[in-house]
Amino acid sequence: MTSTTTNVRNYFKLDLLLARSCIILRQVFKNRYYLFTGGQLWSDSSKCGSSYFANIIGKNKKFSLTTVQKTLVCNGDTNEWDLTTLTALLLNIDRPKTLDTAQIQQLDNEDQLLIQLREIRNTLAHHSSRNIDNDEFHQFWSKLVAILVTLGDVPEELDKLKSDSIFEQCIQSINEPNVREVLHLNSLGTQAHKEQRFSDAITLFTKAATITDISNHYRAIVYSNLSASRLELYDRQVDSSNVFNNEDPTDQRYHALRDAKQARMLSPTSWQGHFRVGKAYSALSEHERAINSFERALALDSNNKKIQEALNASRQVQCRQSRNEHIDPRCQPITIPEHLNEMKQKFGTDPQQVRAVHNLLEKMNLSTADVIKGHKYEHGDIDIKQDYEQAAKYFAKAANQGNAEGLYNLARLTDRGMGVKKDPHFATKLLEQAAAKPPQHSKCNLPNIGVAQSEHSLGLRYAEGVFVPKNFSLAALWYQRAVDHGNAESANNLAIMYLNGSGVEKNLQKAKELFELSARRGDPKAMMNLAEHLLEINDLEMAKIWFDRACEAVKKLYRQGQEAEKLQLPCFLPYKSYSKMTLKSAFDDEYLSNTTPFPIANHRSRLTNPHRIDIFKRHREWSAFMSRNNNTSIDHIMTQKPRVKQPKAKSLIGLKSIPLREINPTKDHVYHGYVLFVTIIDEALSWRPSIHLVIEDENHDCDHMVVYDFNETQGEYLINEVFKLGTRMHIINPYLRIGANDGKPFIRVDDFSSIIFQNESERVDGGA
Repeated sequence: MTSTTTNVRNYFKLDLLLARSCIILRQVFKNRYYLFTGGQLWSDSSKCGSSYFANIIGKNKKFSLTTVQKTLVCNGDTNEWDLTTLTALLLNIDRPKTLDTAQIQQLDNEDQLLIQLREIRNTLAHHSSRNIDNDEFHQFWSKLVAILVTLGDVPEELDKLKSDSIFEQCIQSINEPNVREVLHLNSLGTQAHKEQRFSDAITLFTKAATITDISNHYRAIVYSNLSASRLELYDRQVDSSNVFNNEDPTDQRYHALRDAKQARMLSPTSWQGHFRVGKAYSALSEHERAINSFERALALDSNNKKIQEALNASRQVQCRQSRNEHIDPRCQPITIPEHLNEMKQKFGTDPQQVRAVHNLLEKMNLSTADVIKGHKYEHGDIDIKQDYEQAAKYFAKAANQGNAEGLYNLARLTDRGMGVKKDPHFATKLLEQAAAKPPQHSKCNLPNIGVAQSEHSLGLRYAEGVFVPKNFSLAALWYQRAVDHGNAESANNLAIMYLNGSGVEKNLQKAKELFELSARRGDPKAMMNLAEHLLEINDLEMAKIWFDRACEAVKKLYRQGQEAEKLQLPCFLPYKSYSKMTLKSAFDDEYLSNTTPFPIANHRSRLTNPHRIDIFKRHREWSAFMSRNNNTSIDHIMTQKPRVKQPKAKSLIGLKSIPLREINPTKDHVYHGYVLFVTIIDEALSWRPSIHLVIEDENHDCDHMVVYDFNETQGEYLINEVFKLGTRMHIINPYLRIGANDGKPFIRVDDFSSIIFQNESERVDGGA
């Protein structure tokens, strides 16, 4: 391929050298099998493979094979095992105890070579550009040749792969009538494929593949087309049966993978073979391997849009899998009645009252009415059958009116091709339009749903390089905007960027603050990240608190996720998931039992704490909103009764002190038997039927507090004379309430007698 650059050629020469190593490793595997089983010979059969998997691999916890790897091992044909599979088997198989010293030494030496080989393979497989300069090439080449020669390969044969002649079609002895027959069958098969007669196409391509004395070039084309027809046939079979089985080696995807690899082997420097391998791996939901193959194909044909689209699609799914969206119940569709019931259990909201509010909003705002109808069609409601196409139409109507929530939801459906044609680039434009909308509603001072969500989605796109060029700096900017507008996941992702110095200057304090902000907003991943970070900086007490909270939150999601996973299509299931294994063991672990106090940080640094800034910002926004509306009452229809009742108490005697940091901001809960000591640190606000305060405890942590159960005619007196700036008070049996309307936590007081001001408490203590 004359147009291929020297650096790309260098990469593929190394790739061919790695592929050749599989020949040696297959023999090493068979030798070890013979040694470890007392003289049994390995036969490339399913009987041998199934027995080996059940008796050796299945009983060894060190193995972490993908679904495809497991299936191919069970199939037993070592010729189908790639370098990753072979090194995994060779390095993790338990050795028998009957080996002598010389045998052990030989195995140890081989293992060291295998580890080096695996490291080189991983480095090249994850190479960002598939461009290797000459100096780097010679270093890799020397290391690989030394390893392969030590394992038994022939230096002269390896040197042949170093020549540029591998990029040219080799001279072969061919039979012209056979070539004409192959071209004829290939033409007929191609026509059958176009007419969607995929079984006929497979028959024709298979017949062509059996003809001998033709060039590797033509044979590669036939195998590539055969692989494509098999995948199309598989898709048709799935559509008609809805039966999925990723572990059946007889299904068309495994045949397609085998044919694609054959095409790649016959023409390793042509993009088509690598592309077909990528498509087969994508169909098998092995997206990391698919991405690897698509990137190789793109290196050989950098302007090919078909390759780029396939690469983006696999990257998108792989990124979703890495975020565990497939087992996160928050990402799974539920019906409107299920959602309302969930809100009732979590917040104590009345489903009928919520529906009444929806009806009112539909009458007040046409675009909001379209959004509500869109949600009903997307998820299904009592009188509405789920219909993604109708959902997309209603979201589009809202989007055309400039509704941010409509824009975001239309982008989400367009991104996945649900109810509309899949168009990730148009979805990106919709997200940008939604993100440009005001973050707050001007009339009710509530978050403008769709803005922060779109900002977060754009941050993900730039961080992951999916459908846009990867740009960590832009990702950080979008994440920061989403954080400012209340998004929890963006705070966690931005914290990781500050932790690693990706797109932003490394700042561990900023990372900690953002982890805490995200955790307080309810992100389980941030809770775990915060716990790990606190452990690293030796704040063991808070590390244990957040670890326990993370386990409680993730346990619930994990269990719900296991149920959700059963309902997922195979294309959305991960080929491997280390996180589930980690969670299983983490739930049973007990550590951090011996904790020591962690010194309080400089109080001045807390003035820039994102959570503190968020508290004051929201409080001031409400103050400005009330001023614009002349303090008109607007809260009657939005105030919900508490989910639980706060116990009454008149005395501090026998109560345990609790700081804000030990109150779980993600759990609606009354801390019975505890007392919270706080100071008011901002102007009190009053609107029926509550008084809103900003409070700070003795650790200088702050939060919102809302007081109910007072005579509304005394509102002005209470905020001016009682709940004054600097007032210190004890809150008996503090209630952490999760807001039913915005999901934000605050300290709620429903019994006015639960507040004991400092001067009163002094008299109580003196009497005791």
